Amino acid sequence: MWRFTAINDETEDGTIAEGSVAGRPVLDNKDENNGHPSVLQLGKNRLRLPWWGYVLLFVLVDVLGIAMLQWGVALSSSRASLSSPLIGFWGFVEQMWTLGRFVFVLNLLILGLIYAFVLLATNRFWLSSGTVLVVCTVIGVVERFKVMARYEAILPSDVRLAGSNAGELTTFLPNGSQWLICGAVVVAVVIIALCALASHFDATGGRVIRGNMNIGKVAGRLGGCLVSMALVVAFSVSVGTVDTWANTVAHTMGDMPSMWDSVYDSQRNGALLAFARQLDPRVMTEPQGYSEAGMDALVKRYQSEAKTINAKRDARLTDSSVIFVLSESFSDPTRVPGVKLNHDPMPKIRAVKESTTSGLMLSSGYGGGTANLEYQALTGLSMANFDPSLTSPYQQLVPGLTWAPTVNQSWDGGERSVAFHPYQSSMYSRAADYKKFGFPHFYTLNEPDVISPQVKKDNSPYIDDESAYTSVLDWMKRHKDSRFVQLATMQNHMPYHNWYADNAFSATAAPGAERLGDDETVSINTYSKGVNITDEATATFLEKLDKLDRPVTVVWYGDHLPGIYSTAGSDSANSLALHESDYFIWSNKRAASHGTKLSNATYTSPNFFMAQAAEHMDAKVSPYLAFLTLLHERIAAIEPPVVNKIQGWNRIPEGQPIYLNAKGEPMSADDFDAKTKELMHDYRLIQYDITAGRHYLENTGFMTVPGGSPINLDISRKSPTSATGSAVSMARSVVVGRTRGCAPAGLHVDVATR
Repeated sequence: MWRFTAINDETEDGTIAEGSVAGRPVLDNKDENNGHPSVLQLGKNRLRLPWWGYVLLFVLVDVLGIAMLQWGVALSSSRASLSSPLIGFWGFVEQMWTLGRFVFVLNLLILGLIYAFVLLATNRFWLSSGTVLVVCTVIGVVERFKVMARYEAILPSDVRLAGSNAGELTTFLPNGSQWLICGAVVVAVVIIALCALASHFDATGGRVIRGNMNIGKVAGRLGGCLVSMALVVAFSVSVGTVDTWANTVAHTMGDMPSMWDSVYDSQRNGALLAFARQLDPRVMTEPQGYSEAGMDALVKRYQSEAKTINAKRDARLTDSSVIFVLSESFSDPTRVPGVKLNHDPMPKIRAVKESTTSGLMLSSGYGGGTANLEYQALTGLSMANFDPSLTSPYQQLVPGLTWAPTVNQSWDGGERSVAFHPYQSSMYSRAADYKKFGFPHFYTLNEPDVISPQVKKDNSPYIDDESAYTSVLDWMKRHKDSRFVQLATMQNHMPYHNWYADNAFSATAAPGAERLGDDETVSINTYSKGVNITDEATATFLEKLDKLDRPVTVVWYGDHLPGIYSTAGSDSANSLALHESDYFIWSNKRAASHGTKLSNATYTSPNFFMAQAAEHMDAKVSPYLAFLTLLHERIAAIEPPVVNKIQGWNRIPEGQPIYLNAKGEPMSADDFDAKTKELMHDYRLIQYDITAGRHYLENTGFMTVPGGSPINLDISRKSPTSATGSAVSMARSVVVGRTRGCAPAGLHVDVATR
């Protein structure tokens, strides 16, 4: 039987005084239960939980907090299904027993450490619980707004934006957001009310550490705060860097970075982990000899080389329009080892390649990695120079840069440039990055600049190449002066599910080769038909460009092979063949370079495209393009190590980068002559200065072509995130510069004050 006794009020130090209070019946803390304390003790209508009750509630609050954060990203878009299906909270949790991935637990631990810090700092369980839940609710709502508006998760650059220009946050608010805000307010009020009520009826007031706060208890709380926060900070700044303890822990627990899609990455790996991974990725180790004096000498060296090259050339690059076409997943399927097709899927592009500068492009990707090839083409930088941790510059690097020189900026600082992509603008964070690159307009499926037309072939889920080309041609007709155009198509993106009617293409195993799988055959047949559709559309596109009354040069390339060749991919001897796509550089009839076919173009990589285009056009070069021209004479193509698997790694594969000579044969860095080694060292110095160093090159004219605009954009003019981003980057570089291999950026002039 329960017996009614009485215990006095809680004393100021959090203890329960002994004694009785008449008329205050309470449940005795002992009963027939062999004298053991009951679960709850009631005094003056107050409850007293045992320690394990608080532990259970701590875990519950932690789970609810993660659930709210995952709710923020649990949205799909209108895009076609790629390899990124919607993963809700339950799908995130059940990965533990369906896939053996424990990223849910890892996210719980991260939030739990933050929760523990707040709990120890306040020494109030209910106050801390309410604070954590309300903050998670707010973050979840803001995250959901951004996903709804831009289909992009919150990035570290957004936090800097909130600090520098909070008004821009209104761009995250979609239509009807007021109802979600009202709902969030109601949830927050309910959380606060419940926690206040629980605190009132808790006999201890939710105190974690009770009794008089002596030195020992204060030291314990302080130590707990420091340890919990130190673990969070240490994990966050190192989880994005390969071979660190945090990266190893995350990988062991199932972290599978999906850098092409920030929303899917957050759904798949957890919003907290995905955010932390991008806080401080290691970019490059500082090359030996990096200094202001060393970079000045480098500039003078290639100014001299540019002068020598320009003495033999007549044209100016920016007097022509230049169009970069990244043809999604385009390559010649007849070159794949062990595959035979009954028809040639690309006769017209093959004919174009015969008549103009063309060849094979070494690609770092297989079935993915599009943005990395695009980044190299626009910047002239190489993925092979980056730290293995940097797998996606568009998401890990560019958002934090204060200077991002790209080729389009030669055309009036980017004002006479434009970009097109018939898909979601958020993929690979292109929308934000293109602003940093100086593109004033980016036409996609999303507002404000919506691409048109939007025709799809048969049952294909993607806008066809003919529509993409038409959008470029229509824009070119409206702008009569020379321009730079960036187009990334979408038609031939994976998957390849028998989209096309009347498909006459049939793939079989080549004589003596292993039989193709049934699904593999369907994919190759579908892909080959897509290549054929691209072949026709590209030929028509070039014919229409030929009719324009101004010079136009097209740099056209397939970014990577589709990840459908499982039979060929099972043999590592085919690695090189599965990483070579097609490219050509073509000029219309109004261009002096029409019909030019360079003899040194058989093999290349995208970082050399602009230097090759200048050579093809007989155009004068900047010191930077002069450097790339000289490097390309000695190394035809450069890419990081490759593997025959669809890109989605948590690191660049181990091993030596791939270097090809003019014949397409692999080269060893150990066998480079002294001049080639010097050029490669200069390449690392240049790339480090631009991406992780002090930007000594920025105001030297190193990137400026004769007749073009200086490429030293003040990004604070182009992007509202940059001013604060610069300050944050400087402060962070001072703290972690040794880890990243860079000197304190605080010595560099703040771009916002120029």
